[in-house]
Amino acid sequence: MSRIRAAVLGSPIEHSLSPVLHRAAYRELGLDDWSYDRFEVDEAALPEFIAGLGPEWAGLSLTMPLKRAVIPLLDGISDTAASVEAVNTVVFTEDGRRVGDNTDIPGLLSALREQGVEKVESAAVLGAGATASSALAALARICTGEVTAYVRSAARAAEMREWGERLGVDVRTADWADAAQALSAPLVIATTPAGSTDALAGAVPARPGTLFDVLYDPWPTALAAAWSGRGGKLLGGLDLLVHQAVLQVEQMTGRPDVPLAALRAAGERALAAR
Repeated sequence: MSRIRAAVLGSPIEHSLSPVLHRAAYRELGLDDWSYDRFEVDEAALPEFIAGLGPEWAGLSLTMPLKRAVIPLLDGISDTAASVEAVNTVVFTEDGRRVGDNTDIPGLLSALREQGVEKVESAAVLGAGATASSALAALARICTGEVTAYVRSAARAAEMREWGERLGVDVRTADWADAAQALSAPLVIATTPAGSTDALAGAVPARPGTLFDVLYDPWPTALAAAWSGRGGKLLGGLDLLVHQAVLQVEQMTGRPDVPLAALRAAGERALAAR
């Protein structure tokens, strides 16, 4: 039986949960001839890696630092990926084309929708990296008012305002020193590295709204634990990961019936074993 291959690329990559999630999907869908691996690939090695892929390859998942580096190597990208200049999914078509997409943005929206968050009057974003731009792209579809981005430098503030203009979001920027003020927003999306928001845990309001903290390891973060303790609605990095992975599997396999619950259960087991 010939194998159909897919994989996740990035650097570092050993922490990635993508193999756990995609393999769980293959098992549930009965795709016994599919395999999914991980490869340590940095920006310098990416062109040679992609050039060496054969016809058995169906697709790739991409993590940092490859989401922008891959774009010149592709035959085309979706409007969603173009909106944030970031590709996390590559599908190899039957006619040999390499097409990029971004499932982080619809994955974030799907995760919020699952928790009943479909429209908000305002929002706050903690951080200003690649995930923050995806957060702004998602907020462009559900936030009817202003988004405040809390950042650490004037350069980052300018970047977030530029992203806001490109994406059609009314973005105001504020200094990270005032990040505690973000927690009163109806929706807070934390996109910063582990430990960055720990000092904010004591500032969670008495009646918090919704927090989407994109980290999944370690989990819960100090902020997430405090938020949940106050009764706020909480989403974590695993929620984003499973929703975007479902979309990746759908695109790579052509199957519309990817089981979200099976991916989430597999991800929870893997995190518990760490």
